[in-house]
Amino acid sequence: MFSTTRVSLVLLLGASLLAGCATQPAPDSFDPPGFLLALAHGFVAPIALIGSLFLEVRVYAFPNSGWWYDLGFMLGVAIWGGGAAVRR
Repeated sequence: MFSTTRVSLVLLLGASLLAGCATQPAPDSFDPPGFLLALAHGFVAPIALIGSLFLEVRVYAFPNSGWWYDLGFMLGVAIWGGGAAVRR
C-alpha cells in the first residue's frame, strides 16, 4: 500500500500549501507590544495555548515590535523548560 514516509510527506506538503494561504490582519496599533510585554506573553504562552482551545485567545501578539518582541517571547517560553536540559 502506502509507506508511512510517503503519507507523512503528502500530509506535510498539504499543510504547507494551506499555511501559505494564511493572511494576517492589517496592523492598526500605534504602540505595539515590545520586549517586556513579550517576555510576559512568552511566560504565559503554555497557559494561553490551552485557553485557545476553548476561548478566543491569541498566544502571540499581533502587531508587535518585530525582532525585539520575538526575542522576548522566546526567552519567556524558555523560562518553562530552560532548565530541563541541565537535569540528568
